[in-house]
Amino acid sequence: MNYRHESLNSVLSFTLREREMMMSGEGEGKVVCVTGASGFIASWLVKLLLQRGYTVNATVRDPNSPRTKHFGELEGTKERLHLFKANLLEEGTFDSAVDGCVGVFHVASPVVLSSNNPQADIVETAVKGTLNVLRSCAKVHSIKRVVLTSSTAAMTQNGNPTTPDVVIDETWFSSSVFCKENKKWYPLAKTLAEEAAWKFARENGIDLVAINPGIVIGPFFHPILNFGADVILNLINGAQSFPSPYRFVDIRDVAYAQIQALEVPTANGRYLLVGSVVQLYDILKFLHEHYPTLLVAGKFDAKYEPTCKVSQERAKSLGINFTPWEVGVRDTVESLKEKGFLSS
Repeated sequence: MNYRHESLNSVLSFTLREREMMMSGEGEGKVVCVTGASGFIASWLVKLLLQRGYTVNATVRDPNSPRTKHFGELEGTKERLHLFKANLLEEGTFDSAVDGCVGVFHVASPVVLSSNNPQADIVETAVKGTLNVLRSCAKVHSIKRVVLTSSTAAMTQNGNPTTPDVVIDETWFSSSVFCKENKKWYPLAKTLAEEAAWKFARENGIDLVAINPGIVIGPFFHPILNFGADVILNLINGAQSFPSPYRFVDIRDVAYAQIQALEVPTANGRYLLVGSVVQLYDILKFLHEHYPTLLVAGKFDAKYEPTCKVSQERAKSLGINFTPWEVGVRDTVESLKEKGFLSS
């Protein structure tokens, strides 16, 4: 292991120790709900909430599914984790899960880029699901705040130039017209779902905060391949499933930001979460140097593409110190190996 790798380990270990100290016991006696709990982001969120002392009502489509078995490995599961069966398309299905909660994290949403019926499978599920969760929340007076997991996809798909002099920030919104015309179904779903959420929150007096992460990478302990890990896996295997440059954010930063969005009294509006804008060349070079036996496409002759900047000002106001992208890529690869997606 070289000096650079050791320094990344030091950065990560310090960051996690710092967060653990900050997050111990703050949620004791409080109940929160996490929707779509078996997914990548939500699983990490559940883990950190339990560490912080919260009791977590976690909604899943099937509590008996193998996709929920990884929760048994988490500290506090037996005492403070309760699984609830819920369906995004069924109104009222979240009522029991949010009852008595002080906060709700709405993470559940289809992460699908294409479908034979995108309007039903992607767009309607995201929009109706978000509204069904918020309708349940509107019935519960104990809920102080709802944290919505949105995406940079709800910001950047508008046809605006992304030249080096441009800075993407929380004022950016994707255009539903642009998304439809270009058949960008996932961005359309995230855009319409967030728009519907803000409208419903205003009309019903709900304190709503939105988190808008980029491509989420980092270690995963749930059994399903997530989108960010799939991007890295494809690069290792010689394919490029997503265009460069990559707006990366570490999963640990995302989960921590969500909790901060609930707990920081002054948190409001949207928070763009992108730790690094990374070129394809740099990722392939890193993989070639650290995992030469895994990288099928050993060449890294990709050219640098001019790209815009991404604002981190509001994210840092939540106390977020972004994890280096190299740590996230490394830990993604290690998880891919551990889960059998890559040979060791």
